[in-house]
Amino acid sequence: MTATAITRPRAKNLTITVDAETAAWARRQAAEKGMSVSRLVGEMLHEKMVHRIEYDRAMQYFLSRKPVQLREPGESLPTRDEIHDRARFR
Repeated sequence: MTATAITRPRAKNLTITVDAETAAWARRQAAEKGMSVSRLVGEMLHEKMVHRIEYDRAMQYFLSRKPVQLREPGESLPTRDEIHDRARFR
């Protein structure tokens, strides 16, 4: 499901409690964007939901893939000096 595939059903009321500093910040942000605090918070939550859905989908895809063999069996790992040898990159 992509961000565009998520449809917004009829709005539901939700009561939240925040501290005074957070409420003031939310009012300023909403005013800057020309919207209500309710709509600002709703859009922020919707965006968070979409990102989480996309993240979960990507993680599921990543975990479903076969592991990649990084070295041959029996092949030794590089030494610390080999890993940190920056001279070869100069």
